[in-house]
Amino acid sequence: MKPSIIARNKRYTHQVQTLLQDLGAYTDDKLNQKPADGGWSAIQIMHHLILSEEYSMNYIRKKMGFGSDFAPNNWSARFRSFLLWASLTSPIKFKSPPAIGRENLPEFATLAETQLRWEQARKAWEDFFEQMPAELSEKLVYKHPRAGKITFMQMLWFFETHFQRHRKQIYRSI
Repeated sequence: MKPSIIARNKRYTHQVQTLLQDLGAYTDDKLNQKPADGGWSAIQIMHHLILSEEYSMNYIRKKMGFGSDFAPNNWSARFRSFLLWASLTSPIKFKSPPAIGRENLPEFATLAETQLRWEQARKAWEDFFEQMPAELSEKLVYKHPRAGKITFMQMLWFFETHFQRHRKQIYRSI
């Protein structure tokens, strides 16, 4: 299972890199321009995604530091992961958790700064998965704020689905 997690993480990283390359065609002013409806700018949306990954990594590091005995994957976690996926693929808007919401998003940031920060977050996950003990592959280590405890593969499905939802929003905002 660990090789599947590493492959899924690489796939997600490639999606992030493709977005960042595409956005290189736009000026920083354009990427920081807020839509008429008062929503987030493209840069703010990217920072929302970055914060989601950074806070997730911080949580995992904290939990790993306790040497906890993690529960194995189960039907309940699979169901909650499915509900999370279903909610993110629906047109319904959800309020983001305060830690990754408007209050913590920059009013202005360059694409270069944003790209560097996101690449650092992606590298941290790559390093983590390479060093992660294989026995954690099917354990409920990650705790999503709404879905509860899920596996690393389910977390990566969340990252991808979350990214895909917001990628559409990014392109609509520019």
